[in-house]
Amino acid sequence: KQYKMGGKGGDAPAEDAKFIYIKVVGGEAVAAAVLAPKCGPLGMPPKKVGDDITKATEDWKSIKVPVEVMVLNRNVTVRVLPSASSLIQKALKRPPRVRARDKETHYKHDGNLDFDAIVDIAKQLEHKSMSKSFAGTVKQVLGTCNSIGITVDGKTGKAVQKLVDAGEYNLPK
Repeated sequence: KQYKMGGKGGDAPAEDAKFIYIKVVGGEAVAAAVLAPKCGPLGMPPKKVGDDITKATEDWKSIKVPVEVMVLNRNVTVRVLPSASSLIQKALKRPPRVRARDKETHYKHDGNLDFDAIVDIAKQLEHKSMSKSFAGTVKQVLGTCNSIGITVDGKTGKAVQKLVDAGEYNLPK
């Protein structure tokens, strides 16, 4: 989206793209006061950037997701960069919870995913993973499941990691 702003200067060259990284709750409005210190120096109206972030995160209702905001030539591009825990929570397909009522900071998730869902999540995260093999990426996702309280095929993440090490699951290369 293009925003017209007053002031001096012309269009910036492509190398002058500025990035803002922020973690937001999907589908909820981002307060302009939070964005003002980050968007103000770039000449972008925080309210409009917040609206763009809200539109980009509508598929992630009530799930915290990291967002990348790229500002180039007064154009704003918003990209959702989901983490492993965000993808796991989305795979559970739970209805969005009302955060105004339960403001628990350590919300414990419970649920069960099948191993195929874990493999799909690992495929999405493989480009960010530092693992040497795909099995390592799968084990990272299983560790995240373990830490947020999600079981995989009725077993804990640690137990499934041991089964992956033993070769019980066939993983794509």
